[in-house]
Amino acid sequence: MIPWTSLPTHRAWLDQHVRDLLDFGRAHVVAPGGGAAYLGDDGRPWTDRGVQTWITCRTVHVYALGAMLGVPGSATVAAGALAGLTGPLRDTEHGGWFHALDAQGTPDVASGKSCYDHAFVLLAASSATLAGLPGARELLDEACAVYLEKFWDESVGRAVDTWDVTFSELDTYRGINSNMHSVEALLAVADATGDAAWRDRAASIASFVVELSGQHDGRLPEHFGPDWVADLELNADRPGDQFKPYGATIGHGFEWARLLLHVESALGLAAPDDLLPAAVALFDRATADGWDADGAEGFVYTTDWTGQPVVRDRMHWVAAEAAAAADTLHRRTGEDRYAELYARWWDHIVTHVVDHEHGSWHHELSPTLEPAGTVWPGKPDLYHAVQAALLPRLPLGPSIARAVADGQVAS
Repeated sequence: MIPWTSLPTHRAWLDQHVRDLLDFGRAHVVAPGGGAAYLGDDGRPWTDRGVQTWITCRTVHVYALGAMLGVPGSATVAAGALAGLTGPLRDTEHGGWFHALDAQGTPDVASGKSCYDHAFVLLAASSATLAGLPGARELLDEACAVYLEKFWDESVGRAVDTWDVTFSELDTYRGINSNMHSVEALLAVADATGDAAWRDRAASIASFVVELSGQHDGRLPEHFGPDWVADLELNADRPGDQFKPYGATIGHGFEWARLLLHVESALGLAAPDDLLPAAVALFDRATADGWDADGAEGFVYTTDWTGQPVVRDRMHWVAAEAAAAADTLHRRTGEDRYAELYARWWDHIVTHVVDHEHGSWHHELSPTLEPAGTVWPGKPDLYHAVQAALLPRLPLGPSIARAVADGQVAS
């Protein structure tokens, strides 16, 4: 049987789905004064949530991709969101970017400056640069300087996590999530600037994850102390935390599996030979622990360290990363089992996750597959869904925006 990703008809469906997703956010996502709003289930802004940097960056990224794909209206949205990063979200006093602005436009100083946010600034600026948006290259240069000075720890070859708002005090917490998004961003920066040192930094983080995977049977620790010793019990009392959940996060197993193969492709002949085996191990563990784990269809959010479900709600981004990882592994290995899972999981997404009434994807489903919002209410961004529909039509390398800019989208 011909795998779906080799079918022109499936590629056409994916192309249309990207356009439908971009259409969902186009009318209302740009916030007054710049940046991106937090969208509700019907695509209208929840103004009480203000403007958040990571949502703004993801909006710049996907609409910059839309502009390069020739989707009308995308460049306008990307530029409007970008204005938030060059304007009110940018800290002109201490450097870097605030985590958010509240509903009155006041910067959030309590949350400090996070690597997570700044990695997404790198990604957004890289995509916007390749899309030719005014001010994007200057933003990218500034973001690169801030990231290298404040977040990159050359002594260990990975990123620290959070500073106070003045960049005076570094938190002792270290996290794998911000490093994961750094890998994506660093590969994007390398492809946008031509500076291979950013690619080497991504490879350094990837080597640490390969090591972790082997030590923990494919269940990646998320949280660490300043010495990079894993804290396996962090947030056991609040396991559904949005950014620091307790236990192993199923979606990150899939996302890392995919990213390791992007790193492998980026490094070419210089790639170590352990990236593919680690990607397979992470994928297989996430599939075994996460899919249909509690007797109902879909992926649980997190498990404990024996693989038992902890948070059983189904997050849209987990399904998106699962499908993208299955496609990536199928193309890398040629094994039919990945193509079969890819088709099965897209069936699940379209049947249960896509919101056929209002558009976009339900960001969270209950264990009984009803729309929910205990962890992720509303529909704050399009990033995972757009990439899930775009990645199967792109090569494993270069990074997404570079491949789109170079016209490497399969039709």
